[in-house]
Amino acid sequence: MADDIEQQEIKDELAAADAVRPEKFEYAIRIRGLRNQFGDAIIHDNLDLDVRSGEILGVVGGSGTGKSVLMRSIVGLQTPTAGEIEVYGKTLDTITDAEESRDLRRRWGVMFQGGALFSTLSVAENIQVPLREYYPRLDQRLLDEIAAYKVQMVGLPPDAGPKYPAELSGGMVKRAGLARSLALDPALLFLDEPTAGLDPIGAAKFDELIRELADTMGLTVFLITHDLDSLYATCDRVAVLAEKHVIAVGTIPELLATEHPWIQDYFNGPRGRAAAGCNIATERQDRKS
Repeated sequence: MADDIEQQEIKDELAAADAVRPEKFEYAIRIRGLRNQFGDAIIHDNLDLDVRSGEILGVVGGSGTGKSVLMRSIVGLQTPTAGEIEVYGKTLDTITDAEESRDLRRRWGVMFQGGALFSTLSVAENIQVPLREYYPRLDQRLLDEIAAYKVQMVGLPPDAGPKYPAELSGGMVKRAGLARSLALDPALLFLDEPTAGLDPIGAAKFDELIRELADTMGLTVFLITHDLDSLYATCDRVAVLAEKHVIAVGTIPELLATEHPWIQDYFNGPRGRAAAGCNIATERQDRKS
């Protein structure tokens, strides 16, 4: 009897996961009329945005434009003042069933700024946190195997699993945070400034890892970054936040064709030109090889 109940629960979980399979949806995320306000401060007003399934969307904007607030609104950590957010066909603020909400939330993973690891847990234990929350019946042996696989997936050495965050370099902490965000094999991945604080070589390797994982796992990636090199190296499209909403979305060449002064300053400033030149040089080298 207990086995029958457990089998039925597993079937229900699989059916719920099938209902939000990413290949069923043209858009992973659809946002309409979003407004975020803190007291008298309006962060977003009438913000619209579509994120296509399977793309890496870069999100850029000046300081204070609410990039992280937007991400937190999508994942349910910030309640918008107004507007509608739809993820894989489900409108977040209309979901009243706890299990339905839970089934949707385990379809995404989040890597916060700095990795946001629990300092008192080892890398392996950090990776196991979402597994324990969503799959409490998993035994310790399987939890350890999954954690070890995720450690390997993000390019960390096997001996990183038992280590604590304080024992890791900055780049290793980032990779450990990424491993935890991938623990549930999500379809949708949120990354908040993943290369911030990394040296150029470490940042380039992290960009390559994100691109490789997205291609291999079929991920949709919502990538907040200030790193122009990351935009050129990883993103299919870029959304620009300014004036309290998304002022433009497109490929980098499409954005360069717009006349908005902030976009022109951002992409055609000294750093933007340097990143573009590096990207052109890389493409030439790839063609030669």
